[in-house]
Order: sequence, then C-alpha cells, then structure tokens
Amino acid sequence: MIKIESLTLQRGPLRLLDNANLTIHPGQKVGLLGTNGAGKSSLFALLRGQLTPDAGSCSLPDDWRLSHMRQEIEDLERNAVDYVLDGDQRLRDIQKRLAEAEARQDAERLGTVYAELESHDGFTADSRARTLLAGLGFTSEQTEARVGDFSGGWRMRLNLAQALMCPSDLLLLDEPTNHLDLDAILWLEDWLRSYSGTLLLISHDRDFLDAVIESIVHVDQKQLVLYRGSYSQFERTRAERLAQQQAAFEKQQAQREHMQRYIARFRAQATKARQAQSRLKALERMEVLSQAHIDSPFSFSFREADKQSSPLLDLRKGQLGYGEQAILEQVKLQLAPGARIGVLGPNGAGKSTLIKTLAGSLPLQAGELKTGEHLAIGYFAQHQLDSLDPEASPLLHLARLAPQEREQTLRNFIGGFDFHGDRAEEPVRHFSGGEKARLALALIAWQKPNLLLLDEPTNHLDMEMRHALTLALQDFDGAMLLVSHDRALIRDTTDELWLVADGRLQVYEDDLDTYTRWLARFRQQQAQSQADGTAEDPEQPKVDAKAQRRLAAEQRQRLAPMKKAIDKLEQSMSRLNSELEEIESALGDTSLYQTENKDRLKELLARQTSRKQELETLEAQWLDASEEMESLQASAEF
Repeated sequence: MIKIESLTLQRGPLRLLDNANLTIHPGQKVGLLGTNGAGKSSLFALLRGQLTPDAGSCSLPDDWRLSHMRQEIEDLERNAVDYVLDGDQRLRDIQKRLAEAEARQDAERLGTVYAELESHDGFTADSRARTLLAGLGFTSEQTEARVGDFSGGWRMRLNLAQALMCPSDLLLLDEPTNHLDLDAILWLEDWLRSYSGTLLLISHDRDFLDAVIESIVHVDQKQLVLYRGSYSQFERTRAERLAQQQAAFEKQQAQREHMQRYIARFRAQATKARQAQSRLKALERMEVLSQAHIDSPFSFSFREADKQSSPLLDLRKGQLGYGEQAILEQVKLQLAPGARIGVLGPNGAGKSTLIKTLAGSLPLQAGELKTGEHLAIGYFAQHQLDSLDPEASPLLHLARLAPQEREQTLRNFIGGFDFHGDRAEEPVRHFSGGEKARLALALIAWQKPNLLLLDEPTNHLDMEMRHALTLALQDFDGAMLLVSHDRALIRDTTDELWLVADGRLQVYEDDLDTYTRWLARFRQQQAQSQADGTAEDPEQPKVDAKAQRRLAAEQRQRLAPMKKAIDKLEQSMSRLNSELEEIESALGDTSLYQTENKDRLKELLARQTSRKQELETLEAQWLDASEEMESLQASAEF
C-alpha cells in the first residue's frame, strides 16, 4: 500500500502539504484533485522518488513497478510502435540479451532467454503495442511513422501509450485526456477499468473520473482529504459540508434568484424559451452541486451583444475541407439566436473543419454561406493560444481591445478569470496552457459575441474554471456551437446535438449516453474493416518499402515551396517583433511624454500601430499556411 504519515512538503517558500496523512490500498483507483499549485504534481514527483519529504514519510512497497506518463519526448527518430514498446524496459532488456546470445550462437543461453521472454508475454508485445495505439486513435500507417512527424498533441498520446505499455503495480497519470478526443477517452476508460494495479489519476474531466475512479483525494488547505466514491459523490459530499457556511449560502441564493428572475421573465417568450429551459436544467443541479465550487476564484460572463441578426449564419449545399480534399459535403445549416448546439462525431470526421469554416479561417470549397448583418463571432481553438502576444500582459491584451475603457473596469473583468494584482500585468510568455486558455476566453467574452464557435475550450482548464465556464455559457444570450470531449459541458450547456460522420452533418436525435454506445459500435466496425482490409491476400502485392520512400521524397518536394513560404513568414514576423520591442522600449522612456517630445511620441505610436497591424496580417497568413501544410501532410502520409 501507499502510506503517507505526517507529511510536510515544501517547494521554495511555499508549503504545499503540512502534516498530511493518507493510505491507499493495492488495486484502488483514486482521483487526485486540487487547485492549480496545490501540490498534485509534486505528490506524483514524491511517489516517483524525485522529491523527498521535508518532514514525515511517504512509503510504498519496494517491489512495486511504477509507470507514469512522461511530458517530453527525446528520441524523435524512433517509429511510433517502437517508441511505445520502449515503455517496457524489461522487455527491451530481454531482447538485448537475446540478440547477444544469438550473436554468440549460445544455444543454452538462448533457451533460457526465450523462456524468460515467453514468461514476460514478450511474443505478443508488438500486437499489444499496436492495440494501444489503435485505441488512442492511431491508424496502422501512423504506427510506423517517425515520432518527430507527429504534432505535440499526438506525441502526448504516444507518451500515454508508452505508460500503458509498461507493466506496473502503480500507474500515475497526469491529465491523460487533455489531448484526446471522445473516441480515445471512451477507449481509455475501458482500459483503466480493467487495469489491475493501483491507479492515481489527475484529471479535470468529471465524466472520465466518474467512469474510472472509486475514491477522491482532495488536496485542500495543505491536507490530503479522502472521499469514498465517484467524483459526483465527492462534489455532493463537499457541497454538503460547505453549505454550512453562511457566506456560501448567501452566494448560492443570489445566483438562484438571478436565474429564477430570468426564467420567470423569458420562459413564455419564444425567442428566449430555449435559454430559459437551459437555466431551469442548471437550476435543478445547482442546489446540490454549486456549493462545492463556492471558493472558486473564477466568476465571469460573456458581455451581451449590442445587436442580433436572425439568422446569424445560413449555409446551403456546403462542401468543406482542405485544399482540394473534401471532408464534408452537402452541408445545410442555419444558426439563429439562442441556438445551443453540441457537435459530435468520431475522430477525423470533420468537427474542427466545420468550426473553422464557419469561423472564416478555412475557405468554403463549394456552396453558399450567408452571414447576418450584425454577426459577431467569438471563436476559440487551441491554436489561438499560440497567437497571444507573449510579451503582453492579460491587462494589456484587454486594453488593446478597449483603449478608451477605464483601467479599473478592465481589471475587474480580467479578475473574474483569476488574473489579479501583479498577475494581471505579467507577460503571457510565463503562463501555463490553462492560464493562456483562460485569457483567450476572457478576450472573447469581452468582445460581445452573438455567436460562439468553441473547439475544445476545456483543454488545460481545471475543474473550477470548467464550472465557471459552464455557468457563463448557460447565461449566454447568443448562439453557440460547441465541440468538446467534456461530456458534462455538452450535457449542461447545449439543447441540441449534431452528428458529423461519413462526410455528412445531420441532427442527432438521441442523447449523449446513446451517442457513446453508438461511438463504441462505430469503432468496432472500423476495427473490423481495418482487420479485413489488412488480411493477407495472395493476389495483393506486398508493400514496396523503396516505393514508399520514393513517394515520401516526392511529397517532401511538393511541400518544399510551402515550407519555404512559412519560413519566410516566420522571418518577417521575427523582424516585426524585434522592431516592436524596440518601439515599446522607447515608449518606456518617461521623458517622451513631456510636451516638447509630443511629435516623437506620435511618431512612435503610429509606427507601433502600423507594425502591429502588419504582424496580425502575417500571423493570420502563417496560421493558414501552417494548417494547410499540416493537413496536406496528414492526408498524404497518414
């Protein structure tokens, strides 16, 4: 068992745990929760032997084999399946000794090592590694690709597969679903449920936790508090405890009264009925659950749009895709104010393609797309996190959108996203993925959108921020199209489901639970089709490796001009960033704001505005070119 007694853990001046105690028994599946910085990852490092207690003790059996999900990749030249097999270090050791015995032609040694290989189940290792990769969304072609050919999100999937490949008695997983779609999450749930060892899991996906774990350890006020049962049970139990606090009760009552007033006012109006129903559904859950989040640092809303159009978007006979490759055809949709739609579909079916096209970042291949006169889109996608100005603070990002607004108003707004005091003025380059995601959402919320297009908005967000986002979306007056692997978010904020599959978009009449069963059947059919397609056919010629290499070389040659253009854009962006740094450095000179230097100040401000506009144009071109190149690589190689 894992036994923690009187544990004190400190990182620099910050004390994370103080005289904490915890016992985890073999075979338990435990979710580890706590706010950012509470000490969850440090506890993992302690269990892995990377940290030592400042006081007290943390012990686990000496013979336990430990596996964890790495956060980095060093060898980019390995192919995917070999990289996953590297997770089983004992297997690699046996294979090494087997190769040495074969080289020496040592028959006796060979017999011994082969017996060890069999007892370790080494003869099935390759097929088990490929099964893991398939479950996490890799095609059979991708299993042979170089690790370096994959994007960051897919490399994290490789690290997850490697951790699962390693035989273990204790498995430590830190946010394993961050880069997974719903297909892979459902497969991972099944795999973890059948895992026989002890599991410690950090996750902010409530449905995933409910499906896998049987206890919660909450890092709270420097203690490790154990709750028996699922995450939902933890939330109810904690809510009951916190409900005893008068301040919590008053906050909840204020939220309830606000929602009840909205329902009473708009329930009878056809244009608002859907939103009233959505709030009624939220109100039913709120009495039991919201108390578990009363100490959340997040509280925000999307500012109401000045004007609406009906419809906001109207697409007919749409053909959507990349370059000349069509992914969705004959798409027909209309989005009116108040529409609250969750978009479902298997991995690669075209959900993100749909969102990008409606957002205008991907051109429509064919068909007619009409937009309302007052359409104001708030578009969130993961690549937008990279487009934030790394040298600017959250406050400066917001000030650029509202240069005439009072600073205190901006501070109050950004504070709802937990950017307070000095943190509101720190450069974004120091921020985590979760903090960048919060800032991107804050910028969208400020701009008064009447249509939200959200592509996986909860990646990197912790449980409290997800809860705050849920409440904000429930309170949003405009239309919303949501792609998310967070089933709780879809369930609590949408009133209609659309399904993207087999090149088509259609209304999905069933509920989310039925969809998960449909998706499981779909995956089985795909796996069967793939197995049937890869079965050996004597009339089918074998794959010519030399021809494959030649085709790959031709593909690289075709992509070379595009890569050259991207490199040129990056050089221009770098030059503009350097020039902006010089301008901003000059603007930091206090003497510049004296009356006699007025002309120089005007000149610098004009140059700053011009360079920023140029940079925005180049960044947009760079994003489009990079996405097009990535799409072509994916379609050609995988």
